[in-house]
Amino acid sequence: MENFVNLAALLALAANSVSAHYIFQQFTAGSTKFDTFQYNYGHFINVISDLASNDLRCNVGATGAGTETIEMQAGESFSFTLDTAVYHQGPISIYMSKAPSVAADYDGSGEWFKIKDFETYSYTIPKCIENGEYLLRIQSLAIHNPWPAGIPQFVKVTGGSGTANPTNALIPGAFKESDPGYTANIYNNFKSYQVPGPAPLTC
Repeated sequence: MENFVNLAALLALAANSVSAHYIFQQFTAGSTKFDTFQYNYGHFINVISDLASNDLRCNVGATGAGTETIEMQAGESFSFTLDTAVYHQGPISIYMSKAPSVAADYDGSGEWFKIKDFETYSYTIPKCIENGEYLLRIQSLAIHNPWPAGIPQFVKVTGGSGTANPTNALIPGAFKESDPGYTANIYNNFKSYQVPGPAPLTC
């Protein structure tokens, strides 16, 4: 795994499908754009199809060893840059999970909350969350063949109000094959879509 809030590393994400792949290879925090793959533990880009797998948290083979954590203010912007254009239909979601102490020692087995669905690959650290170190996880769900996989970054958040009351979920556990977001058929009478996982946090 990569670093936490203090927010850490660039996440590599697998977009699903056996040969469908792109990587979130670069992370920007505020006005600081980090080197390509500076916060990316590896280049695994194949599908993770087992919704009960711990690899859904941080991708395959993730570890906190040798990583660092980026410090960010609550309300500060961040963004992810991909190695190529996204060519699969489906939502982008961003999750966070607060580490019990140091993010680099955290395996992501605690509760996660979602801070964003859809739109762009840029967002802000919620102002209402508690201070501390977090995993920051971006997920691309290709709904032509949907399976989520993410790789968290480590970030340390300061200046948060601590008033957030998010809907939490475990990963694995947040996604089921019976979820409408997985059973939707985008090729037949597709009119609406419900993103899998909890509702995004609203401060």
